[in-house]
Amino acid sequence: MAEARLKLSELADGSLKAVDLNGEDVVVARVGDRCYALGGICPHEGAPLEDGELDGETLTCPWHFTEFDVTSGKVVDGLTEEPLAVYAVSIDGDDVVVSKD
Repeated sequence: MAEARLKLSELADGSLKAVDLNGEDVVVARVGDRCYALGGICPHEGAPLEDGELDGETLTCPWHFTEFDVTSGKVVDGLTEEPLAVYAVSIDGDDVVVSKD
């Protein structure tokens, strides 16, 4: 199983961080005590979502402002209907572990 790790202490509430998951671009979003991992590239025009804005559970693409729900990867509003891939996240001490089966 492929996995990527980052430090929870380095991921402030309301922030985004990119990780490489075995060659896949993934963005981790921290919302309160929860972390979510999603495909890190917008399916509309390929924008890096780590440069987007996180407002609660909504991630907004930095280029054309498509909005995604970080809990499900689904499009809330925008120029694409293609959802983001969603990855498993667990917390191991101070590590956020993102995995793909």
